[in-house]
Amino acid sequence: MDRQETVFHGPAAASLVVAPRARPAAPVDEIDTERLRALYRTMVRIRRFEEIVGDLVESREVRCPCHLYIGQEAIAAGVCAALETEDTVWGGHRSHGHYLAKGGDLAAMMAEIFGRQTGCAHGRGGSMHLVAKDVGVLGTVPIVAATIPIAVGAALASKLQGQRRVSVAFLGDGATEEGHFFESVNLAALYKLPVLFVIENNAYASHMHWSERRPCDSLDRIGELFGIPSLRLDGNDVAEVYRAAETAVRRARAAQGPSLLEFRTYRWRGHVGHRWDEDVGVKRKDELQAWLPKCPIARARMALSGAGVPEAELTAIDLDAEQELESALDAARRAPLAEAGTLGAHVFA
Repeated sequence: MDRQETVFHGPAAASLVVAPRARPAAPVDEIDTERLRALYRTMVRIRRFEEIVGDLVESREVRCPCHLYIGQEAIAAGVCAALETEDTVWGGHRSHGHYLAKGGDLAAMMAEIFGRQTGCAHGRGGSMHLVAKDVGVLGTVPIVAATIPIAVGAALASKLQGQRRVSVAFLGDGATEEGHFFESVNLAALYKLPVLFVIENNAYASHMHWSERRPCDSLDRIGELFGIPSLRLDGNDVAEVYRAAETAVRRARAAQGPSLLEFRTYRWRGHVGHRWDEDVGVKRKDELQAWLPKCPIARARMALSGAGVPEAELTAIDLDAEQELESALDAARRAPLAEAGTLGAHVFA
């Protein structure tokens, strides 16, 4: 498979697509070219990292469970581009993209997935426990919805300390079915806390479609119950993601309280692992072929080409990501494994 196919395409099936409802997507090239170029670079790094990890899982060189973010890159890239270094992001089991978009060290995450001492959690956490304190990634947790109240707590601390720091809770659509999601939104709304609730709605919780779990397709209206801005947006349009996040972050910094952003997207791989055709032992439904043409990276690349960015420059971005990943992979393979005698360090009990 050549480089462009690796970034943009993949095996497939076909049909159902859920369209955004709140307002039509704005053209991806309405933001300045330099900003779009940076967003494109972030998405390519995420995509290539995920593809390599998928290959490593398939070959069984990597044994820890890995939940891939392929297809959803525009959300992490667009939201994190609206943040500052001291702002915090809180993720879950599918957070490679959040970590990279916020500025986490790519080589350290690769080493972590290999269980090496040089990993971002010193080889103790694996794919689902990522940390990069220097850039505001204070921890990801695989328990569904577990980091939502922590993000709210971080926002409360920011407000009490008179800081400008904003926190972002990245969550899947399935996490909205947990009780402490609603408790967290209520508390944040009541005290006008500087937090964004970013719902990455890929229509599935593990193998279950939203229609098997909820009577209504209405996540974008949740915020209305608590009197906060609540929007449904195209999660595969990185410019639209960035603009919405920028507005929400500006509100939060101005002490105007939280926002809820539901981004419609689709994960190309199964719930966990490298498979295209299966979700935890259940055959996937036939949506993928309809979502492949909506690839956020291909859309951004097309917009950049239309804005006059030379093809050679875009290819150079792709090659830079390729080389960075090759270097990180080589370093992870050579790094020492975490020592069994140190595995109890940094825990409370």
